[in-house]
Amino acid sequence: MDVTTKDLWVWIETHEDGSARNTSLELLTPGRGLADSQGGRLVAVIIGCGVRAAAEEAARLGTDQVLCIDGAEFRQYSTDAYTAALDHLVEHYSPTAILMSNTLNGQDMAPRLAGRLQTGLFSGCTGLAFDPDRDCIVWTHPVLSGSRTAQGTCPRCRPQLGTVRPGLFEKPRPASAQAEIVKVSFSFPADAIRTELLEVIHACRDQQAGLQDADIVVAGGYGAGGAQGFALIRQLADALGAAVGASRAAVDAGWISPSHQVGLSGKTVGPRLYLACGISGAYQHLAGMDASQVIVAINKDPDAPIFKAAHYGVVGDLFEVLPALIAGIKQRKNS
Repeated sequence: MDVTTKDLWVWIETHEDGSARNTSLELLTPGRGLADSQGGRLVAVIIGCGVRAAAEEAARLGTDQVLCIDGAEFRQYSTDAYTAALDHLVEHYSPTAILMSNTLNGQDMAPRLAGRLQTGLFSGCTGLAFDPDRDCIVWTHPVLSGSRTAQGTCPRCRPQLGTVRPGLFEKPRPASAQAEIVKVSFSFPADAIRTELLEVIHACRDQQAGLQDADIVVAGGYGAGGAQGFALIRQLADALGAAVGASRAAVDAGWISPSHQVGLSGKTVGPRLYLACGISGAYQHLAGMDASQVIVAINKDPDAPIFKAAHYGVVGDLFEVLPALIAGIKQRKNS
């Protein structure tokens, strides 16, 4: 496609009630910097049903424009309808790049859209930068099962397209001015949607839910030793009102489900407080939590790499440290 703008787009996903997902809104932070660097506008793109609240929130967060498609056929995400809607917007407004959150929906739609637009795609990116010499975004993304990262560009095809791991950036603060909201007329035949959502099953409403949105995460590693260690980690998480995370080694050992995994091959988190309990600090794990505002490490090995990344460290056996922490927190709550 012929590029007629330097605009950078961020696709804003929405909840069932029409509100915006934080995992998408946080992409407006790097999006602002990239749009300014390439001399274009930052545009939020919203597709859904009853998404006025999401459009107004995006308009307050430093965007220059919000493009909105609102229709009953977009109440539930579907690959067919959403890809067609975004393709329609691209055809009419010609962005130079599109950022999506690396959620299930983002992972589903991005390759379909890239194929339709005949452009490249970088998935699960952990870093973004603009190269003025090549007039391209430089995408940093994991390779070799998350053990390394690589950088790539899409110099010839437009729009550039990539999904970004959630939890890497903070949602921007409201700006002084509100962006223009443009309602775009587009409909998609309901009978052309080839999938149907029959039922939503909320099978796991424990500490794994909201891991990427949690203010506090208590994570356990191979040093937890098994189910007994993770029982203590869950107790500490309960006392703090935190989500439970885990390293890949703990997940591979079968002590906790993969949905709790933090790292390049798991989830990326950026809470206010991250407690790493019995986690050695391998690069694969650090890349998934080093955006945390405060990192506290508990490990009996004083030479564990996690201490180099931690703001505070406790050298000790977690089976002695965690019960003391839990007791202290409960005592403080009851006093």
